[in-house]
Amino acid sequence: MNEQALQAHLQAHFPKENAACEWKEFKALRHAVSGAKGDDIASYVSAIANMEGGHLVIGAEDGSLRIVGIQDFHDYTVDNIRLRLLSKCANLDSEGFFVEAHLTDDTAKSVWVFHIPKHRPRRPVYAHDKAWQRINESLVEIRPERMDAILAEPIGQEDWSAQTVPDVSVDDLDPEALALAREKFKEKHRGDSFHDQIDGWEMSTFLDRAKLAVHGQLTRAALLLLGTPSAVYFLSPHPAQITWKLDAEERAYEHFGPPFLLTTTQVLHRIRNIKHKLFPSNQLLATEVMKYDTRVILEALHNCLAHQDYTRQERVLVTERVDRLIFENAGSFFEGTAADYFSGEKTPSRYRNPWLAQAMVQLGMIDTMGYGIHAMTVAQRKRYFPLPDYEKSTASKVVLEIFGHAINENYSLLLLERQDLSIDTVILLDRVQKGLPITDVAAAHLRRDKLIEGRKPNYYVSAQIAATTGTQAAYTRNQGLQKPAQKQFVLDYLAKFGTASREKLDELLVDMLAAGLTDKQKRNKVTNLLTEMRARDGLIFCEGKGPAAKWRLAENGRLNENRLNDH
Repeated sequence: MNEQALQAHLQAHFPKENAACEWKEFKALRHAVSGAKGDDIASYVSAIANMEGGHLVIGAEDGSLRIVGIQDFHDYTVDNIRLRLLSKCANLDSEGFFVEAHLTDDTAKSVWVFHIPKHRPRRPVYAHDKAWQRINESLVEIRPERMDAILAEPIGQEDWSAQTVPDVSVDDLDPEALALAREKFKEKHRGDSFHDQIDGWEMSTFLDRAKLAVHGQLTRAALLLLGTPSAVYFLSPHPAQITWKLDAEERAYEHFGPPFLLTTTQVLHRIRNIKHKLFPSNQLLATEVMKYDTRVILEALHNCLAHQDYTRQERVLVTERVDRLIFENAGSFFEGTAADYFSGEKTPSRYRNPWLAQAMVQLGMIDTMGYGIHAMTVAQRKRYFPLPDYEKSTASKVVLEIFGHAINENYSLLLLERQDLSIDTVILLDRVQKGLPITDVAAAHLRRDKLIEGRKPNYYVSAQIAATTGTQAAYTRNQGLQKPAQKQFVLDYLAKFGTASREKLDELLVDMLAAGLTDKQKRNKVTNLLTEMRARDGLIFCEGKGPAAKWRLAENGRLNENRLNDH
């Protein structure tokens, strides 16, 4: 790839220096690999490994990610530098440690990215006979509390899902789930030589081949995926449960247990899915998209089940809000970070629940190549909505947010009108609309292409979309198109939930207004919009007064597209 493409790639995948990511110039490698204590590559590898693992980018300017390139390699290659660091960094896990080399086609600049695994349990990683860690902007010798945390980690983590369960039999498996499992297994192995024999297999043979049993003895994975509701007893005290919660004015919740092969679809059906309309400036007709992609929902649910840390005795939570779905499962990311998987290039080398993961692959529920997050990212991009967001994840919980409407209308319209944008550019634009940091070089790149406006750190996606597509009267036209979309959103919400308070409508609409407006101006805009929809359009009405007042749909509360386009 050329330098500009590589720059965009680095900015998208390594946008922020923190405990899991470091950028260093290191133009010359002779004394950089194992040189000054606390300021060489070995020390940074130790520091990153002693947290949650991560990445070290060399050949890029610290603070801006501007590509400077490695200019003096000494005698190092991506292969022998890996071996050298393994010899210099005691306890470094060789299984997950590798170096990825990039060379720009146009400027011949080299950048190396070191992918560094998390330390093994109770095994801090050393460089120069010291263990290191990063605190804020400083690389320091490891703090006593961090060392204590590492030394207290459990040794020899067993695969909870692979444990066989005494006193259970095929009678404890749901017949419908069993039938579907065999059907899905056949689909998975359609091209294999044994495909035509599957229907004739004994049940014990099928369960063994599908990674649900070991020598005929059922595993916890089998009870999770195929077990009857009463069989959950055998998993106690570990709660095998997905809880769906509607977090809106109309409160509701429901619990779902095994067999998860069937009940994840039931969770899907509880989630309310409606159509949204987008109004691109370079098309005559509105574009309709569903609020959520059903494949994205199932991918998220199945990932929660596959990666859940069941030893924490927590349930999987699915919270449905007006504008997004929130999926939560116990346990941190087990291999790398979420951002590593956006492009679809990273393949995990290990899983928290290998047996369960293998069984879910055999039944067509997940893959084990790391494509799941990438598939969700591409699906959201194709629907012009914000990308999957893991920013609220912690060391003990993975939190995924799937957005069901636009955060910033300009972003959605830009994706709709600019189908040529690379996934790396879309990732950067998504960070901008969410108010997340990007590098100065990334901002300069997006500004040069007229994709963002504003000043650091308050960038926003440019309203001048038509200027990038060759159309005319860009800014004025897009501003005129925002009001119909806002009206449509109000009507969709009232059609779905029946009523809304003014406070709720303010909450929903303010993010759709121009970023440069003050809070007072935004409230006035919402007031004017609701007044217009009530007094002129006759689409809605207000029932009651004061804080208890509720907005509802009028009898003719269907938006006439011709009328909207006139205003």
